[in-house]
Amino acid sequence: MSVIDDIKNGAKGIKNIVAVASGKGGVGKSTVTANLAIALAKQGYKTAVVDADVYGPTMPSFFGIYQRPVMKDEKLIPIEKNGVKIMSIGFMLDDYSAVIWRGPMIMGAIKQFIADTNWGDIDIMLIDLPPGTGDAPLTICQALPLKGGLIVSTPQAAAAKTAARAADLFRQMAVPILGAVLNMSYLICESCGKRNTVFPASGAALLKNEAGLDIIAELPFYDGFMEETVPGEVRHIENDKAAAQAFDELAKKVVKACVL
Repeated sequence: MSVIDDIKNGAKGIKNIVAVASGKGGVGKSTVTANLAIALAKQGYKTAVVDADVYGPTMPSFFGIYQRPVMKDEKLIPIEKNGVKIMSIGFMLDDYSAVIWRGPMIMGAIKQFIADTNWGDIDIMLIDLPPGTGDAPLTICQALPLKGGLIVSTPQAAAAKTAARAADLFRQMAVPILGAVLNMSYLICESCGKRNTVFPASGAALLKNEAGLDIIAELPFYDGFMEETVPGEVRHIENDKAAAQAFDELAKKVVKACVL
């Protein structure tokens, strides 16, 4: 049996799988994945995150987790925090250690995350893809029955152009695209409450008109997001009303596209 077959078989008990992609790093794809997962869990759904960004895993620090998963009955047990079950290669690495892997090792890691992990009953699993269109996104699109893909970009045209390439991967692999999420779209003034744009908004028009994507969420920018205040305590959507509302609406749109 191939690795692809192993991954397919391992995913059979998961009701809905949504991949979160971006064309480039630094646009907040992992931040969106983590906070969307928290929003889904707050709405009562059994939620999981697979950190498939094997070269730059961030979920351990985003959730403030400093432990390694244990094995039970020859299966890894995902670590749970904020109501979300999480698996990441970052749990197995020392701080600042580089992952220097070629394609087959990446595929093996994805197999371990899906087929060799005891996820239990999951309503929605989010897959945090690495930037670009390389081995990991291709393997996941081939092996998993994806309910859909989310595209994350910032509002600038340069970020939107690379995000459109990630959308094209989904299309070529026959994965439905749920829509585009514009991260860091605006900043709310703490003094007057006025909504201010941070970046040029030319990317939104590009994603709509050139890439044919619906903008299903515009998320705010604010200081300290997904940073630890003290070890283990991370600033996420529960600490910001505007962000919580935006992610709550995004979560509802994701749920609407799923079978629950």
